[in-house]
Amino acid sequence: MPLLTWQLWLAQDLVRDYHLPWQKPLTNLTPRRVAQSLFPLLVKIGTPAQAPKPRGKSPGWPTGQSRIRRIRYPVVKKGRGQFQNHRNLTS
Repeated sequence: MPLLTWQLWLAQDLVRDYHLPWQKPLTNLTPRRVAQSLFPLLVKIGTPAQAPKPRGKSPGWPTGQSRIRRIRYPVVKKGRGQFQNHRNLTS
């Protein structure tokens, strides 16, 4: 909370008074009025975040790029084990 108050105090000189129709214009902005006026400043500054990744249907295979079929390997089947051939060793 102290860091937020400090940030609002420092931003006091950077923002104009952006008041709602029922509020009186102020020359000395309160922390609440500074927080209310920060939005236009944040829009000008921008964001360091990356653009969101596309969602939904994928864009598909790039046009003009040739496709290579994947390598198919033969199916390996294991034979019957040494002890599975005998019925029951104890009888």
